[in-house]
This record gives sequence, structure tokens and C-alpha cells, in this order.
Amino acid sequence: MADRHEQSKAFSLKPWIKLIPTVKKAWPAFWLSVVSNIALAFIDFYLPYLQSQVVDKYITAGSLEGFGGYIAWYALIGVMQFTLIVLYFKGCMQCEAWSCRDLRDACFVNLQKLSLDYHNTTSAGHSLSRVMSDTSKISEMMAWTISDTIWGFAYIIGVFCMMARLSFRLAITLLVIAPIVVLLTFFFQKRLIVLNRQVRAEHSKITGGYNEGIMGAKTSKTLALESQLCGEFEEITSRAAKAGILHARMRAIYVPLIVLCGTLAASVTLYRGGHMVQSGAVTLGTLSAFMTYATGLFQSFRWQAARISQLISLQANVERVSGLVHETPTVTDTAEVEAKYGDCFAPKKENWEPMRGEVTFEDVSFTYPDGGEEVLSHFSMHVPAGNTVAIVGETGAGKSTLVNLACRFYEPTDGRVLIDGVDAKERSQLWLHSHIGYVLQEPHLFSGTIRENIRYGRPDATDEEVEAAARAVNADRIAAKLPGGYETDVGECGDNLSTGEKQLISFARAIIAKPTIFVLDEATSSVDTATEQMIQQATRTLMQGTTSFVIAHRLSTIRQADTILVIDHGKIVEQGTHEELLQAGGAYYALYTTQLSKQEKRHAAADASR
Repeated sequence: MADRHEQSKAFSLKPWIKLIPTVKKAWPAFWLSVVSNIALAFIDFYLPYLQSQVVDKYITAGSLEGFGGYIAWYALIGVMQFTLIVLYFKGCMQCEAWSCRDLRDACFVNLQKLSLDYHNTTSAGHSLSRVMSDTSKISEMMAWTISDTIWGFAYIIGVFCMMARLSFRLAITLLVIAPIVVLLTFFFQKRLIVLNRQVRAEHSKITGGYNEGIMGAKTSKTLALESQLCGEFEEITSRAAKAGILHARMRAIYVPLIVLCGTLAASVTLYRGGHMVQSGAVTLGTLSAFMTYATGLFQSFRWQAARISQLISLQANVERVSGLVHETPTVTDTAEVEAKYGDCFAPKKENWEPMRGEVTFEDVSFTYPDGGEEVLSHFSMHVPAGNTVAIVGETGAGKSTLVNLACRFYEPTDGRVLIDGVDAKERSQLWLHSHIGYVLQEPHLFSGTIRENIRYGRPDATDEEVEAAARAVNADRIAAKLPGGYETDVGECGDNLSTGEKQLISFARAIIAKPTIFVLDEATSSVDTATEQMIQQATRTLMQGTTSFVIAHRLSTIRQADTILVIDHGKIVEQGTHEELLQAGGAYYALYTTQLSKQEKRHAAADASR
């Protein structure tokens, strides 16, 4: 229902106006193209008038006296046209390039500012479509279509003024077309907008389908899903094609109707003008100019109809980009906090207090922004600096919620999260995030070398510090076996490495940052047992004196945690040390004994197979 409501909205200038400040660097080039194009419009509607003078003074009169002056004037106008056209193309090309760059920069910058919930609920294909396809269409529209539309209106107004000067009676014949064109445009514009929104929505789904098909190629092949995925993708493209055909049909009706109006007006002008020449009401030169004007108007009305249709159709693209550029994050710093601590692009590190790592949950309740059941209800817990908190539970139980609140990826619905005894909202997000080392369950590497990926944890780290961090988690073994060593390119998203290798590098990246708060999100679930043991040994050393939150899948790895929280369906059902929870014989005991039993069975099966 929400999508249908969005698709049925009428044309509005609001999203267009919102984008104006976004393309600041493109405006000088834009105005160069507009001014040169308006000057060209003056020349375009002046030339037929000059032509009428030539017909009356020389052709009808049968004399060439003074004709050389007109030839020189025509030549000067030709040079002016050439110069203006060069300026017009220069302005348009620069405007397109700068506006596209500015829009993409603005989209990317705001994507970095947006909170975690936006990225969790918005597909990558949807965002890519906005950043790449929509911005390209808008920049092209701004550079060429708007400028040409302004030229069209300037030309039409100028032509009517010239015709009124030459013969007001004959000009009235062509004026009847204006209200017809306006009525047709109002009739078709809303329908074109709705259809284009449908087309853009389907194209966004196609982009998302491509993204999933490429990123999940290995999974689809191992599950033999090629036929099913192709069928689903064909269904999406079929819907997009049908929406595109409906949109094209509507334009195919709209534009020819405008052309028909122009043709009829030109025919009536020729008929009536011929009679006026015979009666002596107008000269042959005037009729010649009028026919040129009528033909020009015919072409101009047709082009204007296409341009207006294109501008109307781009409403959906403008709405999508404007929506992304002006999307506000759900987690924000106050103006006072930004004034003191800066933001993520201009930090004022000289005002940053050192962090001890003490975390306190004070009567915290939380519900995710999309609504639904309350995840935390009046939860309180004090985590002294240097303590380790382990969070366990079944898959999908909501283990990450507590960590997301501690890291301020989300704000509590009620209550407070205190860092070193101070409400986290009274410090900047960047201050907090700069003191956090986070290793994800699904490691992500950036395009570049192994050394560059580790250095992302601390950009000012030396090569020796990068290699020391790698050695701490045995990631140096990855570099040692590769021909390029630390300069080996990891590929897009680290695709040249195995999941375990990516995990080790992400560990090194977190370690080099020397975090005060350390978060391990089931970080060893993607490595083999031998690698896990090496990581556990390294992290035990590194976690000494560091406040750590460990989201654990293998319970054997969190026996030494100071506090273990057991999560079930988003609720904390048990809390205590490993020994306390085992003695309680509750949910943790059941999880632990079940996992231990599975391990014993695997070991027994392995022994039997030997």
C-alpha cells in the first residue's frame, strides 16, 4: 500500500528544490549553458524576421541595392551562432560532469552518516540504483534538458512577439494552440509520473537481483538453483518490461498529439496568410516569415512536449536521490556535542577525553525502529572497565542487540547507556567508535592489499606495527604464503582469500586500533579448530585490561568470561558466571550440555573411523 501511495503522488517541485544546494559546483556551467542558449533563441527567432526584410526589399522589389550590408549582417550572426553553440556545449558538458559528481558524492557521504538500521533494512541494489543510475539521469537532465526547455520557452515567446509585431491578426491564428498544449500536458503529466515510478521501482529490483546473483553465485551453484533464480529474475524483468511499455505508450500518445496541434496551426496559418497576401493585408515577406515561424513552432512544440514529458518522468529519479541525500540518521549527536567534539568528517580530537571502558546499562528498554516486540525491558547491568561479557543464545535470539546499544549503533527506547559514567549521548559517536574494535561474524575486507586492510584500523600505523598486529593473530602466515606478501591484493570484498583468512586479517585490523572496548561477534565461527586456538590465545592476551563483549557460538570459548548473558527470543533469561549458570541448571546448562554432547559424538565418530 505504501508503494502504491508513493507511485500515485502528483508532480512536485519540492524534491527538485531540495537538490539545488547539492550541485553547487555545477551552477556556473549551468548558467553558461542557459544564457548562451537564450541568446541562441534570440538569433533563431530574429533570422526569419531578417528573411522577411530581404524578401520584401530585394526579391519582391527586384533590386539588389544595399544587399551587401545584409550579407555582412548574416555573416556576423553566423559567427555569433558558432560562438554561442561552443559556449553552450561547454557549459552543458561541464554541468553534467560536475552535477553527477556532486550528486554521487552527496549520496555516498550521507550513506556513511546513516545509522545501522538504514543499512539493515535497505538493499544494496536499491542504494546502488540511486547512486549510479538515478544520479546519471538527473545530471543529464540538468545539463541538457532544462537548458533546452528554457531555450524552447524563450523561442516560443520570442516568436509570438515577432509575429504580433509583423501581423497581430495572423498571430492570433497560432495563439489558439497554447491552451490546448497546456491542457494536454496537465492531463498526461500525472499518468507519466506514476508509470515512471513503477518503472524505476522494477529497475531497482533488477539491480538487486543482479547483486544477489553475482554475490551468491557460489551458493546458487552448490544448491543447483540456477533454473529457479533465472525464473525469478525473468519474472522481475518481465514486470519491468511491461511497466516500460505502458510508459512508452503514454508518451507515444502525448507527443504526437502535440505534433498534430502544431501541424494544424501551420496549415491554418498558410491558408489564412495566403488570403491576407492577396488582399494586401500583409506582404509576401511577412507570410514567408510566418511560415518559418509556424514550422519553427511546430518543431519547438514537439521538442517541448518531449522535454516536458522527460522532466515529468524524471520526478521519480529526483525523489529517490533527494530522499537518499536528505535521509536523516536515527542516531545523531546534538549540536552542543558536535560543537565540542566535531563530527565524523571534522573531529576535534583535542577535546576528546580518554576512555577507561566502563559500560553501564541503566534501566534500558529497546524496540527496533521498525516496531514489533520490545527486545529489552528495563535492563540494568554494570560492566567494569576490563571485564568480559559473553552473550550466548540460539541463532536469531537477538544476541547483537546489547552490543549494538553499547556501541551506540542504536539508541535505547528508554533508559541510558553510560560510558565511563557519562551518558553516551553526551559524547560524539566518533569518539566512542574510535575506541571500539569490532570483528564481525562475516568479515568484510576493502579492495586493496593486506597491509592496507590492516592499516584501516589505524591509518597512521607504521609498517612494523601492521606486521606486529598480523603476527599477534597469526595473520602473518597468510602474507608469508602469498607471492606478494603484505602487498597482495585481496580482491573485491576480499574474494581472493578464504573466509578464515579474511577473519584473521579483520582480527589484525581490530587489534592494531588498540581499542578500549573489544567486540567479537561470533568471530571464530568461520575458522578451523587449529586457527581458532591461535586466535583464542592471542585474544586472551589482548583482552586483558580491555572491556570485551563476546557474542559466542562455541560456549567452550567463553568459560573465563566475567559475566555470561543468555538471550532467548530477544530477552535476557539468565545472567552469571560459567560455574553459576551450570549450577543453576537452566537455559545455559541445556545449551552447554547439548553442545558438549555433539562435540563428544563428533570425536567418537572420528576415533571410530581411524
